[in-house]
Amino acid sequence: MSPQHSSSCCSANEDRGRQGHSHNRSHQHNESALRRELIPLSIAVVLFALGLIMQKPLHDTPGSIAEYAVFIPAYLISGWSVLSSAGRNILRGKIFDENFLMTIATIGAIAIHELPEAVAVMLFFQVGELFQGFAVGRSRKSIKSLLEVRPERANLVVDGVIKEFVPERVNIGDIIVIKPGEKVPLDGEIIAGNSQVDTSALTGESVPQTVREGDTILAGAINQTGSLTVRVSKLFAESSIAKILDLVENASSKKAPTEKFITRFARYYTPVVVFLSLAVAILPPLLITGATSEQWVYRALVLLVISCPCGLVISIPLGYFGGVGGAAKRGILVKGSTFLDALTAVKTVIFDKTGTLTEGVFEVSQISPYNGYGEQELLTLAAIAESQSNHPVARSILDAYDGVLAKSALTDYEEIPGHGIRTQVKGKEVLAGNDRLLHRANIDHDTCHVEGTVVHLAVEDKYAGYILIADRIKKDAAKAIAKLKQAGVTQTVMLTGDNRVIAKSVAHQLGLDSYQAELLPEDKVEAIEQYLHNSDKKNKVAFVGDGINDAPVIARADVGIAMGALGADAAIETADVVLMTDSPSKVAEAISIARKTHQIVWQNIILAMAVKALFILLGAMGIATLWSAVFADVGVALLAILNATRVLQVNQSNPTTMQF
Repeated sequence: MSPQHSSSCCSANEDRGRQGHSHNRSHQHNESALRRELIPLSIAVVLFALGLIMQKPLHDTPGSIAEYAVFIPAYLISGWSVLSSAGRNILRGKIFDENFLMTIATIGAIAIHELPEAVAVMLFFQVGELFQGFAVGRSRKSIKSLLEVRPERANLVVDGVIKEFVPERVNIGDIIVIKPGEKVPLDGEIIAGNSQVDTSALTGESVPQTVREGDTILAGAINQTGSLTVRVSKLFAESSIAKILDLVENASSKKAPTEKFITRFARYYTPVVVFLSLAVAILPPLLITGATSEQWVYRALVLLVISCPCGLVISIPLGYFGGVGGAAKRGILVKGSTFLDALTAVKTVIFDKTGTLTEGVFEVSQISPYNGYGEQELLTLAAIAESQSNHPVARSILDAYDGVLAKSALTDYEEIPGHGIRTQVKGKEVLAGNDRLLHRANIDHDTCHVEGTVVHLAVEDKYAGYILIADRIKKDAAKAIAKLKQAGVTQTVMLTGDNRVIAKSVAHQLGLDSYQAELLPEDKVEAIEQYLHNSDKKNKVAFVGDGINDAPVIARADVGIAMGALGADAAIETADVVLMTDSPSKVAEAISIARKTHQIVWQNIILAMAVKALFILLGAMGIATLWSAVFADVGVALLAILNATRVLQVNQSNPTTMQF
């Protein structure tokens, strides 16, 4: 064990203690911040109530000085944050925002001696801000609770003694112990013990998984039953859970077109409202007989208050934030609201076959030797040739071989992408791969149309036989295709490097619209380019693959989806959407979440616009007052925010169903 650990255990524990105190201080800080907001607001409420009750005697003092003495302090206390924000923004050149609107409206109300209305605007605006903050905090807390999988400690074995460390201080190769009920702190390989682990925080799947010696275990899972001894394989900063946390926390940086539109809209909308209000205040008294300046200035102030775009500016990003968080609860990581919007327009979904629609767990089902070779001899030859490959087919051959491999017999190993391998075994050239490899090397054979995944072997340019590998279709693959079609996806396609016979069989069983087989990696890119070319801008193309071998195609699609990619760095880096389980049905679920999020966002836009248009009309007609204007503004903002938080709700009886 490195000296670093034995010398830093105390400091690590101190760090943990400091982190705990820091958390407590943060909690205390939040409470004290709330008190700091409520105390002045309470004083303003008391002054406001006193002013309303005593308004006539206060007004009847010389110059109404007593009225000003009560209402102006209430105005400054309740509206100081708005006034100061407006001032700072003006100095920065950002004049037209909601703070500017509120400031102009309330100063105007004071100028025409509508003091209670001026205070009411600021007071109710601040009360609305408190409720908005509560609603936003509730949504963020809901998402953070899902991400509270960040482990706080690791039980590190130091010289045979277990000591607690923060995960950031544990190195690759160190041995940690995970007790029942504890979170797994780091990615690693189990070297002793077996247990049930809860991966629901990572995958959205509630069924515990059984793990045993030799299995990989990932940070963020919860150990349930047995004690596990694990050799750490990644630093905490490089672990899957650290990447996932970073991904979700930074998802808001990739804004959807709707969010960008609202930002641009508010930029132009606010100055238009200001100048329109100015016109309402100035023109009618000049053009309409009997119209008074006081009457139309008041109407202009109502227009300013009701036109504040805060409901839109807050609720729309919150809706998308809720969509990203709601998807993450179900084991679907969306890298930003822009990809949620893109998912709503997906009309073509293209799947890789192996590991995506099929299990990707291969087993040797048949050994067919030719030209004098025996079954065991052919299997031994294939096992030695494939011993350097990480391909699932190669692993299935190695699993089927019981003997001890003479790896020293293998030399000059070369992988030929999309074909197989060429190598030297005991000085003889051996080819192992698909039918294309045999044709490429002009090997004479008559087994071109074997149904299934086949590894052909040739020794010294002579055909030696083939090994048939079985791969099962995933249980929910057919249901996934059916769900996509119900969701309005018009094309479901499969691209595979496997032979046409297998591809046709899988496509037929799943009800796919089309398939392309015997594709090289570059052929898949060309195929998706063709689909992208044939689809219009409104119809997006999604590609679903395993996230490692299909990285170029995932990157090229309108929406790249990596499936079953927990722990796969390439998937998390390349894909726009990462499905943390091996279930193809999660694709349809992701599209459903995206469409519901989009629907809620547009409900908020329409609600805010409709109510504001109505009250602008009422204000221009003199029916709406400043009181009703501020209630409408705050009310619309709160309704929109509460509507946005609905996307976070999950049907507990059926976690795959969203409640709307």
